[in-house]
Amino acid sequence: MPNMSDGYRDAIANHGASLITHIGLVDEEGTEIEGGNPAYIRKAVTWTEAPASGTGVIRPNADITFDIPADTTVGGWRGYSQEQPGGTDYGGKALTQETFASQGEYKLLSASTGILHSDPA
Repeated sequence: MPNMSDGYRDAIANHGASLITHIGLVDEEGTEIEGGNPAYIRKAVTWTEAPASGTGVIRPNADITFDIPADTTVGGWRGYSQEQPGGTDYGGKALTQETFASQGEYKLLSASTGILHSDPA
C-alpha cells in the first residue's frame, strides 16, 4: 500500500494550524496550569507553513513566554481551539519538567515545538 503523498501531509499540517489557535501549558499530571500574579494564560499562536518537502511539520512562528505561578511544575504543552476558558484540547507533547518554587516565566521554544503529520501506521 503506498504512503500518503508529500502534498497531502503538508495540506493536513496546514489545516491543523487553522484549528489550533492557542497554546497552553499543563503540569506533570496533564492538568492545565492556572493562577499566579501575573496570571498564567493561554497564548495565541501563529504557525509556520509546512515546508514543501512533505515533512508535514508545523511549528510556532516564534518562541512563546508564559507566566508560571509559584509551586508549579510545567510538564507539557497542549494546543487549543480558543483562549481560556474552554475550547477543544487537541493534545500536545510532554516537556522536560521544570518546577517553579516562585512566580516565574517559561519560554516554549518554537524550534523544538511542533506537530508532525506523518503516514498512517
